[in-house]
Amino acid sequence: METVERAAEAEKTNASSFRTLLSEHLGSPAENFEAVTKRFPVWRYADLDIAVEAVLGSERIVHGVNSDESTYDFTELIANRYDSFRPGAVQYDSEPVGPQQHRRVAAEAVSLFTREGEPMALLQHRSGDYGVPVAHVSVLAGDHRSADALLRELAETMNARSALRGQVVTFGGGVFDESGQAVRFHSRPHIAADEVILPADSLARIRRHVLGISEMSAQLQAAGQHLKRGVLLYGPPGTGKTHTVRYLTGLSTAATVIMLAGESLSSISLAAETARALQPAIVVLEDCDLVAESRDYSEGSRPLLFDVLDALDGLAGDADVAFILTTNRAEALEEALIQRPGRIDLAVEIPLPDTAARCELFALYAQHLGFRPETLTAAAERSAGVTASFVKEAVRRAVVFAAQAGRTVADADLLAAVTELRSDAEHLTASLLASAGEAGDEEDGGIGFIDADTLPGAED
Repeated sequence: METVERAAEAEKTNASSFRTLLSEHLGSPAENFEAVTKRFPVWRYADLDIAVEAVLGSERIVHGVNSDESTYDFTELIANRYDSFRPGAVQYDSEPVGPQQHRRVAAEAVSLFTREGEPMALLQHRSGDYGVPVAHVSVLAGDHRSADALLRELAETMNARSALRGQVVTFGGGVFDESGQAVRFHSRPHIAADEVILPADSLARIRRHVLGISEMSAQLQAAGQHLKRGVLLYGPPGTGKTHTVRYLTGLSTAATVIMLAGESLSSISLAAETARALQPAIVVLEDCDLVAESRDYSEGSRPLLFDVLDALDGLAGDADVAFILTTNRAEALEEALIQRPGRIDLAVEIPLPDTAARCELFALYAQHLGFRPETLTAAAERSAGVTASFVKEAVRRAVVFAAQAGRTVADADLLAAVTELRSDAEHLTASLLASAGEAGDEEDGGIGFIDADTLPGAED
C-alpha cells in the first residue's frame, strides 16, 4: 500500500496543472491575475463557440477540463483544491445550429493565446447559476481593459454570426422540449393567406402591426416613432390563434422567431434579451394567461407576471421586436398588461367562425376530396358554434368512415361525421353538467338532474 501511495504522489507531482500551464503562458504566477467573466443564456453556447473560433482563430492551444465539478471559474482551476481539476483532451458536444444542422462545440475548454503581443487565457463552459443553466466565458489577462475589449468583441461576433439569427426556435422546458436540449430549431412554416380564415380585415391588421412596422422601420424612426410593439390574439381554444402565428412566422423570413409555451415561459426575460440582440425578432408567448393572470386570481406575488411586464417595458423604443401573446381567457389577464400602450398596442379577437367562415373552412380542409358545394354548405349550417379544429376533424372522420367501408369518401360521410361529432360534444357537455349537478345538489344526496331539452343542439 505504501508503494502504491508513493506512486500516486509521484504521478500527481509530475502531472501538469492549470496553475502551471497558465503561469508559464502568462509569464507570472497565475494567481496574481484577475479574470473577467461574461454570462449568456445557455442556448447561446454554440454562438459562443462560433465567436471564440472566429476571434481567436487557430493560433491557440486548447486544453480540456477534467473535473466532476459543474460550476467553476479560473479561480477554482488555479487553486485546484482537492485536486479537482486536471488538463486533458477536449470533450466536444454536438449542438443544434439549424433545423437539420449540428455543430461540434467544445464542452469545457481553456484556450491559451497571444493577442496584440499580450498573453491571455480564455475559459468557456456551461454551468448552473442557482439552478439556471448559463454559458460562461472568462478571460485572464494582465490588463483588465484587454480582457474587457476581448469580451466585447466576442459578444459582437456572437450576435453577428449567431446560429439563431433568422431561425424559428423554442427554448428548453416547454412543450417542444427534448431532454437535455437547450434550444430546438424548427423549419419555417409556409401558410398562404387564404388558408387563414379570419373576420374581414383582421389578418391584414395583424400583419401590418407585426411585420409592416419592420418594413417601415426607417420612416418610423425618422419620425421619432418607436418600433417595439405587442399584439394580443384572444378567443376560444381551437379558433386559429396558433395557426395565425404560424402564418406570420412563415412571412417573417428575415426575423428571428422565439416561441415560448408552458414551462419555457419562465425564460421570458432571457428570450427578450436574445431577441434584442438578434433583431428584427418576434417573441411568441402561447397561452400567456398561465403566467400573466390578474393578481386577483392568486395569493401573494407572481414574479413571472412581472418578468413578462419587465420584458415588454424593458426594450428600447428603437428595438425592432414584436411580442405576440395568445390567450383563451383575455378576461384573466393583468390590466397593466393589456391597457398600457407599449405593452399591448393591438388586441384582436379570433372568434368562433360564423356560417360563411365555416363554409370556407370546410372548403379548405376538403379541397381534394370532391364534396359538392351544397354538401359543404349543409355541413357548415349544421355545425354552428364549433371551432376550426372541429371542421378539420369532421373532414378527417369522413375519410375514416369511407376507408372503413372500403370505398371513396362521399358527401354522406361528411354529413355523418358532423352529426357524430356534434353528438359526441353534446354527450360530453351532458356528462360535465351532470357532474356539476351532483356536486352541488345536497338536498338530493348529491344526485343532479338535467333536462335534455336544454342541452345545446337538442333541437336536432
